[in-house]
Amino acid sequence: MIVPLLVGMLVAGASFIGIALASQRGVVTPPRGGPDEIAPAPEGVRDEVSPVQRPDVVPFRSLPAPDPVALDIDAIDVHSDLHHVGLDAAGAIDTPSGALYDQAAWYKHSPAPGSVGPAIILGHVDSAADGPSVFFRLGELARGDRISVTGADGSVASFVVDAVKSYAKDDFPTKLVYGDLDHAGLRLVTCGGEFDEVAGHYRDNIVVFASLTS
Repeated sequence: MIVPLLVGMLVAGASFIGIALASQRGVVTPPRGGPDEIAPAPEGVRDEVSPVQRPDVVPFRSLPAPDPVALDIDAIDVHSDLHHVGLDAAGAIDTPSGALYDQAAWYKHSPAPGSVGPAIILGHVDSAADGPSVFFRLGELARGDRISVTGADGSVASFVVDAVKSYAKDDFPTKLVYGDLDHAGLRLVTCGGEFDEVAGHYRDNIVVFASLTS
């Protein structure tokens, strides 16, 4: 479970993924979603995005999963090592930087992928210097696509995409993304939407919601 007191800080950090980016050319951004379009718990979830309606979803895992070390998403040709990030000095979620800029990162204070709860993985969409980054094509994912996360012990947690949504950064659905779950979930987060030349970052966040299948 993510500590509730940190939720606001997590959103602040996630909202700046992709800061100082040059162009959104080629970035696929899903239509903006609303909090009522997907929910992290059974009550009120629409059938087309509900993990509890899927017979292949693992509803509960009682043992902690190992820390993740690699991410693979064949549908968008993503194959990345996973390093771990925490909170920066300002209390916001840290983001990949330096030599690790183009790798995805697991937020280490969220559940490990495969454990009950929302595992959070972050990645940049592009950079001014080098163009497309690890999550450049994240918005192309669709319901039913597969995501694999390899653990430090060599085990592989397999997830299926439930929904792909875009949210304005000033209306980010904190509880929806970081709130408790009754199953093992995964959230992939990057930037999207229009690029704000004045502020120097994208106006939206793209969030992929997925559930453990094996």
